[in-house]
This record gives sequence, C-alpha cells and structure tokens, in this order.
Amino acid sequence: MPVPTEELKLQIVNAATGKTLAVDAAPGAQGALVVRDVLDGGPSPEQWQLIPVQAAQDEQAYVIRNAAGGKVIDNPAAADRGVRQWDAAAGNNDAQQWRLVPVEGEAGLYLIEGVSDGAVLDLADPDEDETRIVLHEYDNTRSQHWRFVPAEPERTSDPVLSWEPLSHWNSRRSWRLARSTALRPVPGATPAFSDMLLVLQRFGSDQGAGGWRSDGVDRSPSGQPTWWAGLGARFLTDIAGTGRADIVGLEPAKGAVVSSSRGDGTFDDERVLHPSVPSPSSTDLWTLVDTTGDGRCDVVVLASDGVPVSPRAEDGTFTPAGGEPALKAFGHGPQAGAWQADKHPRFLVDTTGDGRLDLVGFHDDGVWVSLQDEEGKFAPLTDEPVLRAFGRDEEAGGWLADTHPRFLADTRGDGRLGLVGFHDDGVWVSLQDEDGTFLDPLYILDDFGVDQGWSSAEEHPRFLLRTTGDGAVDIVGFGPQGVVVSRGRGDATFEPPKLVLNDFGLAQGWTSKRHLRFLADVTGDGNPDIVGFGDEGVWVSHGRGDGQFERAQLVCRGFGYHDDAGAWRVDRHPRFLADITGDGRVDIVGFGGPGVYVARNLFRHFRTR
Repeated sequence: MPVPTEELKLQIVNAATGKTLAVDAAPGAQGALVVRDVLDGGPSPEQWQLIPVQAAQDEQAYVIRNAAGGKVIDNPAAADRGVRQWDAAAGNNDAQQWRLVPVEGEAGLYLIEGVSDGAVLDLADPDEDETRIVLHEYDNTRSQHWRFVPAEPERTSDPVLSWEPLSHWNSRRSWRLARSTALRPVPGATPAFSDMLLVLQRFGSDQGAGGWRSDGVDRSPSGQPTWWAGLGARFLTDIAGTGRADIVGLEPAKGAVVSSSRGDGTFDDERVLHPSVPSPSSTDLWTLVDTTGDGRCDVVVLASDGVPVSPRAEDGTFTPAGGEPALKAFGHGPQAGAWQADKHPRFLVDTTGDGRLDLVGFHDDGVWVSLQDEEGKFAPLTDEPVLRAFGRDEEAGGWLADTHPRFLADTRGDGRLGLVGFHDDGVWVSLQDEDGTFLDPLYILDDFGVDQGWSSAEEHPRFLLRTTGDGAVDIVGFGPQGVVVSRGRGDATFEPPKLVLNDFGLAQGWTSKRHLRFLADVTGDGNPDIVGFGDEGVWVSHGRGDGQFERAQLVCRGFGYHDDAGAWRVDRHPRFLADITGDGRVDIVGFGGPGVYVARNLFRHFRTR
C-alpha cells in the first residue's frame, strides 16, 4: 500500500502478531507504546495519522500522531529502548521523525525507522499478549514489519427510520422507530442530483422495453483513451455536435439506433442511425467518435476484414461503408491480423497532436500504429511493429489485457502521446520523440502493479488524467485500500503514490462484480470527482483540485445494488455519466429493466427533494 496522506486515520498493525499499535494509558495521555488485541465489544483500536516532514538531506519523513489525543510517537533514547507517546516538540526534532521503508517483496508492509539513529520499531517480546514497542537494529524479522490499515470511511448520508414492531407478553402490539439499513442523500449534499426518473420505455433488459442484452464486448468509458461496444450494447455520445449526449444502441436486427436528447432530460423516439449489415458478427466492435476533428461523429467498426468507417451524412444518419475497409488491419479475421478483444487492446487517439485520430493496437509482438492523413485515410501498417514492447508474447513483455492496463497519454505536455502501462512490477512509459518514434520503455514507478496488490484491470481501475484541471497528467487508481493518487511531474515521471481516500476500494467492500466507479467533473469546476455506484446508490467524492478528494456523499438513492436502490446489476444494467442537457455538468443515465432512467444534475440549481 502506498504511504497515506495525513488526513487519513490508520491502524498500525504488527505483521508478526496481527495486533494493533496502542498506548498503555488513555489515548490522549503520555505513555509507553504496546501492541494489543482488539476485543469484540471493547474499545476501538487506536488510530494514527502520518504528518509528512522534511528530514535532513531533504529526506521524506513523517511524524506519527495519535488521532485521538494529538500525541506523537517519540524516541526518548532510554536505556531500555522503549518507544513512547509524547507531546509534539516545536521545530525539527528528529527524535519524533520516522521513515517508512517498504519491505522488499512484501506488498503493503513497512519498516518504521527512526531518523535520529536508524533503529526500527520492534516488539520486546512477540510471544506476550501485550508487549512493549522498542527500537532494535534492523534484522528483517517479521516483528519489525508493520501494516497501515485505513479506518472505516467517513461518509455523509442520512439513515432511514422505519417502524419496528414490538411484541408483549399479553399479545398486545406496539411499534418503535428504528434505523433501517437504507440510506438517503443528506439534505444540502453538494453536488446534488434529482430523484431517479423513468424517461423512456425503451433500451431496457425487460421484454417490454426491447429485451436488450450485450452479446459482445462492452467497454464503457473507464479511463481508457477510447472504448468499443458489441452488439446489444447501449451507450451515450453526442451524435450531432449539439453539446448534449444522445442514446445509441446496437440492435442486431436494425443496426445502430438513436434516441436524441431534447435538452430537458428526456429523449426523442428511437430511429435508425446506421442500417444493419448482412449477418452482423457478434465479435465486431463499434464506436462512434469524431475521427477527423470536424465536430461530427463517425461510425468506426473493428470488423473481420479490417476497419470500415462510416462518416455522418447530411440527414444525420450514417451510410454503411461500402467496398474496401478504411484499413485492412486491426480486425478479428486472419486476413486483418487476427486481433482478439480479450487479448489485444485497440485505441483511436490523436498521437501526433494534429486533431485527427490514429489507430493504435497492442498485439502479441508489440505496438502497431496507423496514422490518419489530411484526407482522412489511414496509412497501411508497416512490416514491423513500431515498438516491440507492451505485447502479449514474452519477448514483448508478457502483457495481458485483463491484468495489465495500457494507456496513451501526454505525460510531458508537448502534445504527443506516450505509452503508459501497468505491469506486475509497476508503471512503464514509452515516450515519442520528435519524428514520432516510440522509444524503449522506462520503468518509472514501483506501484499500481500486480506485485503491489493491484490484481486486475477490472477489480482495480486506473485512470490517467489531470486532477487539477491543468498541469501534468496524474495517475488515479482504486486500489485494495482505497483511492491512490500519484501526481505527474510533467516530465513523464510521477511522484510517489499516496493513499488519499479510504473509500471506493476493496477493503471498503467495493467490487467490480457489484459496483461501478468513474472519474468525472460533476460540479463543473474543471476538476474530476469520484463517482461510485454502490450498494445504497450513487456516492460522489468531490475533487479539491490538488490531488485530494473530500469524503463521499450519497447524492442519489437509485442506480445501486441493493433492492431499495433499484437492484441494478453490472452485467445487465449499464450506467453512464453524461451531459444530456448541455449545461456543462454530467447527469446520471442508466439502462434498467423497464427502460432508461435519468437523475438530473442539480448543482447550483433548485432542489426537488
């Protein structure tokens, strides 16, 4: 686990005993430090906060403060080497400063090393039920290893009260008010959304709403440079360049159909956008995106024989591409390279900064690129990949689509996209030079990888975006313990990662099988916010614009996993954040059983509750 920020409250747990760090007196009193068991029904384990300071030679160090009483861990240099909790000293006191040194090969474990003498926190007698904390020389024993466990997340919501029946000895009945497991948005929550409303009885999974099922791969926007959808998928995109997102569905019998946004949170009737091709393949992948920079969407398909492209006609529809595909590559047929959706990621991105989208793919042997010219034509692939790395074969790095996410991002601010990949050991980057050549990958960060507990791309989504509204691209990830941020330096490197929010992670019960997590600007202030579709509904953690996020607020009791939040399921009910009104703020749109549900973004508007 990366080092947390000072705002998080943590339990410090000894790896050898599983017992938590505590003080042998009241939490706010001065006294010796011990480790002890946490008994059921007893006092809660003590919580600590890490306060970053600069030690000698500009080394990163921390003051470890008791969250309850404000005392700090102190090295008194006593003969028994016992460590205590003491008043924080004024100035730069290295006896109260500690380095956190990752244990090699042990994800999430640290040595707590004193700045003054280099000794590490250890147990006086690991076999005792309650043993003192002492300073010993480093010998890499298990008792010298410590884990930082975030406390329960602090969230903002109101419990729902319900009447609970009481039984009496004489068979009389009465009731009392009791808290239920349900929650509702707290009054005055910022940002705020309207109640969930059914606005269109189409595009739903129920038979009366069309019986929609996704037969192919459905890659919703989740931090990747582009996304692809299979037959039966539903998504939102701005078809006509109005600034409002429209509903698009890929129906095998009809083709691509659209319901245009009216600008008030509702949608027009369904009409055919792109006629169905003969014998549509369930393995074809579709996207609608402006490939040429003219402000209008094109239909792009990863088909068997390559990549057909259909530009938008004057009447707003898309004529099926006839004749040869725009590029005889990147397709799933053997004549087009045998690219497979579950093995070979493909992106449409502007790699050169000229406003036109290029095709980039990660095959077995490495990275392949087709640039788009001024006439909108894609260049044929060369005989060799542009980079023999980031590929599935062992010779190209052994990158797996479900384990090792790969991105294209401008990590230097020069308008050219580099390749960023998250492998077992951490983050790798390949930069573009001035002539467009991708350079050999560099290992830049030992985190966000499988070895550090990020087990899969699905379970632990990672994003590359600016958390400040400007400046360099940062890494934001939903890790095992919560939200982790690594700020970009603007030179293709990143600062050490920090755990900035103990929420939305596996430790807090968020799983890919039940929940969705996104980053989107909900308030319109230019900074991304965290949006999670959880058990109780939609939670939002507002981005502060400095890589930090506020505690989560329940903003909508709908679109959630629990029955009282709608019983939404990841595999049947796609949900999106999109601006369907054109006011610059994203709304919530979900495809449930009966049809399309919408919750309007009410930030800076009147409230309907």
